[in-house]
Amino acid sequence: MRDRAFSGSAYLLATLVTAVATALASPVLLVPAAARSWAGLHRRRAGRLLGVPVGGRPGGRRNLAWVFAHVAVGFPLGLAALMCLGNILVAAVALSFWWAFPADERPTLFSFFDVHVDDWATALVGGSVQIAVLGAVAWWVLPVLARLHARLCLAVLAPSAREKLTERVDVLTRSRVGVVDAHGAELQRIERDLHDGTQARLVAIAMQVGLARESLADDPDTVATLLRQAHETTEEAMAELRTVLQTIYPPILADRGLDGALAALAARSGVPVHIELTDLGALPAAVEAVAYYVIAEALTNVTKHAAATRAALRAERADDVLSIEVTDDGRGGADETRGTGIAGIRRRVAALDGTVRLDSPAGGPTTLAVRVPCAR
Repeated sequence: MRDRAFSGSAYLLATLVTAVATALASPVLLVPAAARSWAGLHRRRAGRLLGVPVGGRPGGRRNLAWVFAHVAVGFPLGLAALMCLGNILVAAVALSFWWAFPADERPTLFSFFDVHVDDWATALVGGSVQIAVLGAVAWWVLPVLARLHARLCLAVLAPSAREKLTERVDVLTRSRVGVVDAHGAELQRIERDLHDGTQARLVAIAMQVGLARESLADDPDTVATLLRQAHETTEEAMAELRTVLQTIYPPILADRGLDGALAALAARSGVPVHIELTDLGALPAAVEAVAYYVIAEALTNVTKHAAATRAALRAERADDVLSIEVTDDGRGGADETRGTGIAGIRRRVAALDGTVRLDSPAGGPTTLAVRVPCAR
């Protein structure tokens, strides 16, 4: 409650400042680019206060409409907050230091009634009552006004259905290009692994068997040696082939399902992992594979980079959406630009029209939250 009251008061005071700035800079804010940036700032503020994600980009008309709406609504709401908090401060000063002022300059309580503080009785009773009344207003009313302003902000700046569709098409187009590029790179990697590894060993096996066949009649000892080498090379080729196949679709998913595969990942992790899994039901193979690789990469990052002592994995399915959350108690400060792990996770999830949220403040904890549609 205390944080709610403080955040509401701070929001309204900042609203007053920005409303004044909006009025003073209104000619500049009529420029579409400036209006878009200014509106985006207020949308993010409103989203943080209400605790809701802010997506999409409203069009130019909404941005310009917000310039006028913010001045009309934000200024009186912010001024009300300033007067409320300012009069609490005045009452506190009057309660303690009224005697220090000259007789004709002593503070006034209840400005509507013009109550001058000239004695301790007025100071103690009037000051206490004013602090209590305005404190109650700041505690209960200002947060309501702040949330009202935030809802108005998001309502005015909400993208239209057409704008949402346009942005969605842009996102899907970019993700499709990224998926196609990633798919091409993955095919090249598989081809390279098969060519440099498995194929080379198969060629060696063929040569060893050919030499053994030519030496079969003349040198049985050489034949035995060649066959032993061919057998060893065959086992190595099979191991490499299994490794390549695991990068395409982990066999453990087919053998044990996603629940068992995640339990195996947690068991192999370099830090203790607490697992919370609800009944995930039958998931599409593509969703299972993405979930497996996302969690594997996340736990690898925890082990290698987070300096964590423990981690937690939670996965649940609700309304045909698979939600995955990996949390660790490490040092935080994860930087997506310093590696390809998180970028790879985003590409995999975007391919299934999912979302990724990374929260990693300096000092930790780090939380990776992934949501993937999983309707069959």
